[in-house]
Amino acid sequence: MGLLNNIKDRFKNAEFSVAPNKKLKTISKDFKDAFHLSLVFYKGNMIAEDTLTLAALNKKTSKDVNANSKEDLKIKASMKVGFVEDLFEEKFGVKVQIKDRSAKNLIDNDLTLGNASRQ
Repeated sequence: MGLLNNIKDRFKNAEFSVAPNKKLKTISKDFKDAFHLSLVFYKGNMIAEDTLTLAALNKKTSKDVNANSKEDLKIKASMKVGFVEDLFEEKFGVKVQIKDRSAKNLIDNDLTLGNASRQ
């Protein structure tokens, strides 16, 4: 069943896009709709206000958030949780954590988004 799920993940949610001008709550909602997991944004070590955009988050943190990127971030169900979290750091300079649907428990970084959504 694992192999079949991995193949399905390559085609399901072929690409989830993150645009830098979207509000954090919109990105989180779209992520939850796509993967049935919670995406939590941080401002330093505190959870960021979800009404901010990635660009506005830049003004609230000492870390440089690259919200002027011309390309959207593309995320697939076949990507590992830790890799996706690193992509947000590299692309936008923002820390995120991927949690279960209820946003209470962190997801293991070695699971793919597809496998994590099925747990």
